[in-house]
Amino acid sequence: MRDLYQQVAEWTGLTVGQILEEDLPEDVETRQSVGTVRESVHAIAVHDVLAEHGLRPAVLGGLSLGGMSAACLAGAISRRALFEMLAYARNAPGQPAGAPEQGLALAFEPAADDTGRYRRAARPGVYLAGQFGLTTDGAARILMLSGEKQALDELAAELPQGSVVPMPGRPIAIHSPLRARFRTFMASHIDAMPFRDPGLPLISCLDRRVLVTAEDVRDTFHRNSTDPINLVHIYEAMKDEGVRLGLVMGGSIPDGILRFPFPVVHVDRPEHLDQVMTTVFELGIALSTGRAPR
Repeated sequence: MRDLYQQVAEWTGLTVGQILEEDLPEDVETRQSVGTVRESVHAIAVHDVLAEHGLRPAVLGGLSLGGMSAACLAGAISRRALFEMLAYARNAPGQPAGAPEQGLALAFEPAADDTGRYRRAARPGVYLAGQFGLTTDGAARILMLSGEKQALDELAAELPQGSVVPMPGRPIAIHSPLRARFRTFMASHIDAMPFRDPGLPLISCLDRRVLVTAEDVRDTFHRNSTDPINLVHIYEAMKDEGVRLGLVMGGSIPDGILRFPFPVVHVDRPEHLDQVMTTVFELGIALSTGRAPR
């Protein structure tokens, strides 16, 4: 892990301290960029530790940044190219003067409610940015809403308490048309990146499909900032691929909240390795041999 963090520091121009633990910058786009570097290197480093223990993925997928990290681990883009792209994003222009303040919110939709009121983004300034599936008890679906902060706050005030919960400190309307300016800025950089066909089944979080070609992957990188994400696409496609155990690398998805169609272990700290190895043994999953690829 130390070696990877040092490599990423050299590729991005950040220090290891900035990547690992120091306060994030105040500027919105710079803060977002450094935050994505921090999350991605953590997830990839966890992958490397698991690989050294003989646990290597048969299928890969992830949400948003996790999808781009998964593309890297599937061999569709080099690690250096991924982190250079994440660092380049700090140069993106901010919102024009006078533009409405942006935000994010989580929405909890009763599982029995089939009206789709959130999924239709029923009001100006509010967009469906993500779907995460059912809670573990099956009582509700968790969604992410993105858009103008005032519109999100008004929606939260109108619905029953706890139905829509604005997320503090999230001033970027990710996965919505409001990120079109950022997508345009990143387009030429992504066009120049050397993508390859994935070496493993790579599941898209934007569409329920397996990405097969380099251009499939490039397209998801272009669309990631403006298109809604869907975790259900990922785990249903993984189930179709025969996945028996899912490993969530890093702390991006809270443990114990969501229902999955197969066992899932979250790997965020060293002590989680024992739980992973125990689960692998109980499921009868064979470990790989030989040196882990990097």
